Amino acid sequence: MKLYAVNAGHFKLDGGAMFGVVPKSLWHKANPADENNMCSWALRCMLVEHGERRILIDCGMGDKQDEKFFSHYYLHGEDSLERNLSKHGLGYEDITDVFLTHLHFDHCGGAVKRTSDGALVPAFPNAKYWTNRAHWDSATHPNAREKASFLKENILPLQEHGVLHFVDAADGEEWLPGFRIRIVNGHTDSMMLPLLTVGAKTLLYCADLLPSMHHIPLPWVMAYDMRPLQTLQEKEPILREAATNGWTLFFEHDPRIECATLVQTEKGIRVDRQLTLAEWSA
Repeated sequence: MKLYAVNAGHFKLDGGAMFGVVPKSLWHKANPADENNMCSWALRCMLVEHGERRILIDCGMGDKQDEKFFSHYYLHGEDSLERNLSKHGLGYEDITDVFLTHLHFDHCGGAVKRTSDGALVPAFPNAKYWTNRAHWDSATHPNAREKASFLKENILPLQEHGVLHFVDAADGEEWLPGFRIRIVNGHTDSMMLPLLTVGAKTLLYCADLLPSMHHIPLPWVMAYDMRPLQTLQEKEPILREAATNGWTLFFEHDPRIECATLVQTEKGIRVDRQLTLAEWSA
C-alpha cells in the first residue's frame, strides 16, 4: 500500500468558527486571519494505492457551484485535484474508489460534476463511492444547523447513478487489509477516519476530528461541530492511542503541515515532529 497527499486547493473559513471557544489572541498565532477574520485552509485529500485499487480519500469542494457560493469561501492558490493527480500519472478515470469520510461539501463536493448540458454526474466515471448508512441517512435528512453543509447536488447523484456503496466495517474494524476505520460522532454523525498501516507504520487520516495540527489540544474544538463536547471526549483516547502506539496524524485542512507525530508530556499530549506524507512514506 502506498500513500500520497493530493491537495485539491485552498479556501477560507472564519477563524472563530474554526477554533470555537479558543480566544483569537491564541489562534491568530496559529493561523493568522485576514481583515475579514478569515483564515486559509487546505483541501488536502489522499491517494491510496492498494493492490489494483486507486482509492481517493475525500475529494475537495469541486467546481460546479455558482459564483455566489464560491464568494463565501475564497478559493485561492494554484493547487487543484486534477493537477495534483496528474503528478502521479493519473486522471479521474483511473480512480477505482472514492472513500468519503463524511458528506460535508468541502469533503465531497468534487465527487459530482456538472456536464455542459447541466446534468449532474459522478466526476470519477469508473469509481465506486463509499460512505456508511448511518451517515448517509443523516446527510439526506439533515438537521437545520447542518443542512447548509449537506448539499443534495453533491450527494443524491451518486445514488441516482448507482455508484453509492456503504462501508459495513464497525469502529476499529478493517475495510480492506491494512485499512481500518475509526468512527466518531462529535463533528457529524458517523464520520469515518481511515487508520492505515504500511509495514510497521500507522497513519490516522484525521478528517474533521483534528482539521489541523493546532486542533490537537483538547479544548481546541470547532464551532462547526454538532456535538463539541463529544468531539473533546473522542479526541482524548484517540490522541492517547496515537501517542502510545507511535501513529502519525494526517491533517486534511492544515494550510502548511501535512503530518505530525505526538509525544506525551507533563502538560499533556503535544506535537513531537512535523513532516510530510512523502517523508513518512520514505
